[in-house]
Amino acid sequence: MSIEPSIIEIPKIISVDDHVVEPAHLWQTWLPEKFKERGPRSERRGIGTMRHIGGGTYEQTFDPDGPKADCWIYEDLVYINKRHVASVGFDRDDMTMSPITYDEMRKGCWDPKARLEDMDVNWVEASLCFPTFPRFCGQTFTEAKDKELALACVKAYNDWMVDEWCGDSNGRLVPLTIIPLWDPQLAADEVRRNAARGVRAVCFSEIPPHLGLPSIHSGLWDPFFQACEETMTVVNMHIGSSSKMPATSADAPVAVAATLSFNNAMASLTDFLFSGVLVRFPTLRLAYSEGQIGWLPYVLERADAVWEDHRAWGGVAELVPEPPSTYFHRQVWGCFFKDFHGLRSLDVIGEDRVTFETDYPHTDSTWPDSKLIAEKMVAGLSQATVNKVIRENAIHLYGLSL
Repeated sequence: MSIEPSIIEIPKIISVDDHVVEPAHLWQTWLPEKFKERGPRSERRGIGTMRHIGGGTYEQTFDPDGPKADCWIYEDLVYINKRHVASVGFDRDDMTMSPITYDEMRKGCWDPKARLEDMDVNWVEASLCFPTFPRFCGQTFTEAKDKELALACVKAYNDWMVDEWCGDSNGRLVPLTIIPLWDPQLAADEVRRNAARGVRAVCFSEIPPHLGLPSIHSGLWDPFFQACEETMTVVNMHIGSSSKMPATSADAPVAVAATLSFNNAMASLTDFLFSGVLVRFPTLRLAYSEGQIGWLPYVLERADAVWEDHRAWGGVAELVPEPPSTYFHRQVWGCFFKDFHGLRSLDVIGEDRVTFETDYPHTDSTWPDSKLIAEKMVAGLSQATVNKVIRENAIHLYGLSL
């Protein structure tokens, strides 16, 4: 008698890494009146040339007769909205680094009601969205000159995120806030302010020294980590949140950096495993976003081998009392959207350590086919494991009421 193979059902997806293109009214609506004139504002301009240099830096010129883009104007910064950042709805070959207006974008990029409709199309129940203009952990405001205004901008973003973007979504849009990275105590205060209204996720940089900030080894971030631990707020680190992507040379195609994009997440995890932070804060939770998971088994193996053989002269014998992988399996999560190898390594990574993402509306996004792609990814896994990595682990990690 032949036995039919079991059919895996993909549960409603919870995406732990999507993005929002901030609406043009955000800071002019949510900033206190005294800051509005100097706060970020949206302005339509003609674009001449635009070239990506690295991180969040571009060479750009403006031409009144050039293609139009809606731009953010803030202090000396002119940030151009780009097609490859708001790419859903375009053909792959049209997802170029070129100017775009709000009128050309799919409305779900910036409108919460339209986003929920696009989530329905994509079999997604809940979504956690990273910033665009502030960059992935608020670097834009960290680099600003006027820190009083910058702090007001951070708070205005968070108020908009909680009350407008997520407010009427019935829990389907999950708030993810930013912090004033230039002051760990102010960052801790902002974590607690938002946790008091139910926020359980905050952005942080993978490698703060790349932003000119103290390292996690300095101890200076402890007030922030303590606030996150006390409030059960997950620390989310997106690739690119250090404004410096791995690259081999200045003239290498962008595809090289895109292939190596997991590298900063790998470096950051190693940093945390040997920092003592996860020892001092044993219930602090870290989530790595858009870094995929296939690299995890070897990094954990290597970190344990270094700890076993070299911890005395390596400076971590007293700092890290157990094999580093212990802390990963207790306190760290990774996520994937296309990673066959990582899913075949769940016995090492741990099926409780993995979440799923759709990356709407970036060029990596699997929208509107995330369910179909997930089915291909998880072929051969048990239904219980599929339920965990597509949905249940995210519910547990972020304390979602779904």
